Amino acid sequence: ATDNLKAVSDLLYMLDAVREQYAIPTQACVLSHVTTTLQLIEQGAPVDLTFQSIGGTEATNKSFGVSLSLLQEAHEATLSLKRGTLGQDVMYFETGQGSALSAQAHHGLDQQTCEARAYAVARRFRPLLVNTVVGFIGPEYLYDGKQIIRAALEDHFCGKLLGLPMGVDVCYTNHAEADQDDMDTLLTVLGVAGCNYIMGIPGADDIMLGYQSTSFHDALYVRRVLGLRPAPEFAAWLAQQGIFDENGRQLPASAMAGRLGGLPATFSP
Repeated sequence: ATDNLKAVSDLLYMLDAVREQYAIPTQACVLSHVTTTLQLIEQGAPVDLTFQSIGGTEATNKSFGVSLSLLQEAHEATLSLKRGTLGQDVMYFETGQGSALSAQAHHGLDQQTCEARAYAVARRFRPLLVNTVVGFIGPEYLYDGKQIIRAALEDHFCGKLLGLPMGVDVCYTNHAEADQDDMDTLLTVLGVAGCNYIMGIPGADDIMLGYQSTSFHDALYVRRVLGLRPAPEFAAWLAQQGIFDENGRQLPASAMAGRLGGLPATFSP
């Protein structure tokens, strides 16, 4: 995540090269402000998804430096690259209860109502991903683990109710009255509730933003304990690459030995 134009461009080309090299059935995205992404689209950079944080009031979105017209411009610009295959869903939005309150842009509405309104904003632009970063707001807005768990389930419910491709960043800040046990509980109940996706961060420790989230192995745990599988296209790719076996179980890391050697040393336009 950055708003340095060259850094974002370099990351986009690197991610696109990796995706192409291994024929990964996925999309790449660098978390930068929508205006940065628009500049890169004009330069022809390989933008699969345009990212932006959004809120449920005009004033909240203004605090993020966006408006509905700017999001519409970004949506149309991303579509113009014609990088989609089966679908034309090219937007990735992040949300979270408390953002309107922290920006003093809530107009007296409660946090959940503002959050649900943010989902209405997201739905207008046919997103591929909507992610509530539920515990990132901190204890000033969601005090402890119980409040974070409640908010996450509220967000998941409202997102599903509005028909959104909803995911949850199962997370908390280090100064909140929460710990990893709370996150394990939330991770499990979200799996039972049918959450679409969670975050995968090495060691569950987001060193850039300084908060605790979920790791790659957490997704493996939820799938195994609840009998779930990856999306069909991705499950097929995992088996083809020798990462999973035919029953959807992860193979030892040694099975992947040497496969990363095909990556180019440098990445450029």
